[in-house]
Amino acid sequence: MSDTSTYPLRLPRSLKEAVERLSKEEGTSIDQFVAVAVAEKVSALATARFFEDRKARADFKASLSALYPAFRSRSRA
Repeated sequence: MSDTSTYPLRLPRSLKEAVERLSKEEGTSIDQFVAVAVAEKVSALATARFFEDRKARADFKASLSALYPAFRSRSRA
């Protein structure tokens, strides 16, 4: 990471101990472990938002018609 900034982070003692243990098990620094964990959370939230937006614009009837031709004939009746 060439473009970084610092951020003082306060963690509950038990969480910090877990981060220390897990980062050691993975062979990474605490900073790298926390950065990856934050990146995973940001990615998960962005993915959820993407699919929520797609769902809002979805045409379920057209999708079902394309996937199941039998549905097409029933939906026209």
